[in-house]
Amino acid sequence: MTDLSTAVGAALRDVPDFPKPGIVFKDITPLLADPELFGRVIAWMAALGRAAGVTKVVALDARGFLFGGALVTELGVGLVPVRKAGKLPSESIKVSYALEYGEAEVELHVDAIAPGERVMVVDDVLATGGTAGAAIALVRALGGEVALAVFVIELGFLEGADLLGVPVESLVVL
Repeated sequence: MTDLSTAVGAALRDVPDFPKPGIVFKDITPLLADPELFGRVIAWMAALGRAAGVTKVVALDARGFLFGGALVTELGVGLVPVRKAGKLPSESIKVSYALEYGEAEVELHVDAIAPGERVMVVDDVLATGGTAGAAIALVRALGGEVALAVFVIELGFLEGADLLGVPVESLVVL
């Protein structure tokens, strides 16, 4: 484990029984409150994006926006929000994905990704891979290429990375 992943792991707060009994929620707000540590995380993500030659960052609703917004200023590339269905104001495409208790939809604007653009998908946590997989499907539907997907935390025991079909980088794997 690197010094950065150790520091981020130590900054996470466990919240038992949230959002339901038996779940231990990994709270990133202590990381967000530490400007030096947050800056180091953004620098790590930016180095990955530069190495992959990305031209857009696709950030997932909602905590992915926190990382994506800071990341695009480091990379000098555009930000594309993937939103929950019904939240985008212009023409969009949608994709459904399975949840443990049903289905959900996410969308992005039809003009957000140009064919051939190299994209980096960013979020705070990778669990089962449903939301990230849906975002990847949307990017591909518009002709974009997903160069990599980057997460602060990965719940490795859920094996979500195996379902994405793109290179995955996670700072802390639990």
